[in-house]
Amino acid sequence: METETATRWLTEAEQCAWRTQLEVNRLLMHQLEKDLQPFGLTMNDYEILVNLSESPDVRMRMSDLAAATLQSKSRLSHQITRMENTDLVRRENCESDRRGLYAVLTERGLEVMREVAPFHVASVRRHFIDLLSPESMQQLSKALGPVSDHLRENRGRP
Repeated sequence: METETATRWLTEAEQCAWRTQLEVNRLLMHQLEKDLQPFGLTMNDYEILVNLSESPDVRMRMSDLAAATLQSKSRLSHQITRMENTDLVRRENCESDRRGLYAVLTERGLEVMREVAPFHVASVRRHFIDLLSPESMQQLSKALGPVSDHLRENRGRP
């Protein structure tokens, strides 16, 4: 027999904080995506390029890249196919595991990263970082750290 528990509705202050966070997240991602459009990239493309550019040998196993970008393996595979068609990445077989594949940043992909990264960082600064004081930035990091830790630890669980 299940016991019912009362719903803990959000207080006015909690609801305000929650809805502000939702709005900021949606608006910021929309703006950053818009700022990448002149380069023919999406935020998903950029996130993949960043992960690959920061990895040893500019490559990652597809399963690790899917986990890092919070995408299903199937969705990532379609994304990588689109990026292969524009010569940003390529797939390579994994010599130690016949079933494994690597996503590898191409020379063109690296050039695109070098070109786009300064514009993306400027966009992040203009629409987020420079709008907050150093104290607010520290408070935000401190406040969101436990949420990030919790979500990372419980990824994939209900």
